[in-house]
Amino acid sequence: MNLKMNDITNLDDVKLVVDSFYEKVRKDEQLKDVFNNVIQDRWPAHLEKMYRFWQTVLLDEHTYTYHGSPFVPHAKLPVVVEHFNQWLKLFYATVDENFAGEKADRMKWQGQRMAEMFHSKIEYYKKNPSIPLL
Repeated sequence: MNLKMNDITNLDDVKLVVDSFYEKVRKDEQLKDVFNNVIQDRWPAHLEKMYRFWQTVLLDEHTYTYHGSPFVPHAKLPVVVEHFNQWLKLFYATVDENFAGEKADRMKWQGQRMAEMFHSKIEYYKKNPSIPLL
């Protein structure tokens, strides 16, 4: 049986991807300690922020507001390229398990773009003593 998957169309769809993805991250041997050590007991607030971010990016419903650079909280994470590769593997798999279409493709593209940018910036700050601007 070949079932056609729907595209991401609303906030409930965004929440499904975000919740499913971070559930995988929290269990993943390579990623769980990085995320759980930083986020600790603030998972509900983190998830809410991710809902708003993706709602703004994918649905053009401008609910995400962040003062300063979204990169700053990530600047000193103990991560290398393998962490980003695993993050992307789980991210793509989660999107593809649940949705197909233009917005699903955009979500994967945006995730890859963010992973590449964050990795590049983290590597830069490891090698340079400057502090990221807020």
